[in-house]
Amino acid sequence: MYILTNPKKTVLYTGVTNDLKRRVREHIKDRGSSAHFAEKYFCHKLIYFEIFQHVEDAIRREKEIKNFSRSKKVELIKSKNPQFLFYKM
Repeated sequence: MYILTNPKKTVLYTGVTNDLKRRVREHIKDRGSSAHFAEKYFCHKLIYFEIFQHVEDAIRREKEIKNFSRSKKVELIKSKNPQFLFYKM
């Protein structure tokens, strides 16, 4: 489960994948495309992730986080990444 943002850190996107490096590369490659939310809003900067053994747990967590308010998402991100730094992939 991961959270991406855009370069200005104004948009948050939450997703699930079994290969984080590959998925972030796909977001980078497709940025600016109007086909999907993350690409449309240039969300390709990784700022948060959690690892799960079972995909069902990751999906459950993704749904939980998607229901958070923006301020609660920011609080979650800052709990592990206080300065909102971009992870290098």
